[in-house]
Amino acid sequence: MRWDIFCKVIDNFGDVGVCWRLARQLAAEHAADVHLWLDDPAPLTRLAPDFKVFPVRVCPWRNPLSFGDAADVVIEAFGCELPENYLQAMAARARPPCWLNLEYLSAEDWVEGCHGLASPHPRLPLVKYFFFPGFTKKTGGLLRERHLLAQRQAVLPKHNALLAESPGSLIVSLFCYDSAPLSALFAAWAAEASPLVCLLFPDKPLTAVHATLGAPQDANGWRLGAAGQIRLVPVPFLPQDGYDELLAACNLNFVRGEDSFVRAQWAAQPFVWQPYSQENDAHLHKLTAFLQRYAADLPEQARATLAAFWREWNGAGAAISRLWPELRGQLELLARHGKNWRAHLLAQDDLASALVKFCATRV
Repeated sequence: MRWDIFCKVIDNFGDVGVCWRLARQLAAEHAADVHLWLDDPAPLTRLAPDFKVFPVRVCPWRNPLSFGDAADVVIEAFGCELPENYLQAMAARARPPCWLNLEYLSAEDWVEGCHGLASPHPRLPLVKYFFFPGFTKKTGGLLRERHLLAQRQAVLPKHNALLAESPGSLIVSLFCYDSAPLSALFAAWAAEASPLVCLLFPDKPLTAVHATLGAPQDANGWRLGAAGQIRLVPVPFLPQDGYDELLAACNLNFVRGEDSFVRAQWAAQPFVWQPYSQENDAHLHKLTAFLQRYAADLPEQARATLAAFWREWNGAGAAISRLWPELRGQLELLARHGKNWRAHLLAQDDLASALVKFCATRV
């Protein structure tokens, strides 16, 4: 069975990152013939430099679109809108394809009621289904490869190596948008005597750090604090698998968007999330909805600290100096909680398997 996945690159690495993970898993674990249509393949060459060795055909999405026949399953990722000539080809099939709009991830309550809903096309004999990833069994689940937990165990030596390089230090990864209140975070870190190593990712995170600190970095990054106990260390761009491993090896991860947000949950380490900014603060509603699910089983103080810090990280950051010591004091508890949360997520179908089941009776 052939699957066509269409993706427009909006959030640089986020959208194509999700689509590539899905395409790769469908091909590897479900024997699907997958074509991934991208309007900008450049991010994929960085996220998965070896993408050509996988049984996924990456196709250029140009206008007008050049293709053979419409696929059996068509995924319109994140409402990207299919080309008109492809829609016509779908309608011309003797049996229309299973057409899905893969939606953005959200923990909001309304998602369960909308998952799987059908929407007839206004002109053509086609029906589109809305498929929502999510955190409950009434949604489509999250991307999760079969080898994921085994891969997590293999990362333990890397975690121990990071600790050995910086004994006694908290190891933090920082992947954020340039709107993050970095000056407040760095000031909070520098005010502490405890050592910390922050691994900075290229592009927007590193650019934001340069703009925040002003001073040029030395050969090893930056040092902050009266005793230089805070080290900010740029790291090279990592492909997806390498990034996943690093998340599992760190004590705390700052993540953004959707893809790294999900991978942080599989890493089961404490994390701070910065959702993609949306009009009318819609992203803050998503943040609140997720916190209500994720932190529900935490003790009251830990739940309040986590929620307050996340909101400050997605705002002006004025209270970060007060909240950081509280958050750091909760990290051991949050690490245990992360493993329990991961076990909860493992009880539901992964996104690729849920898609395969959904489409099985519709093609």
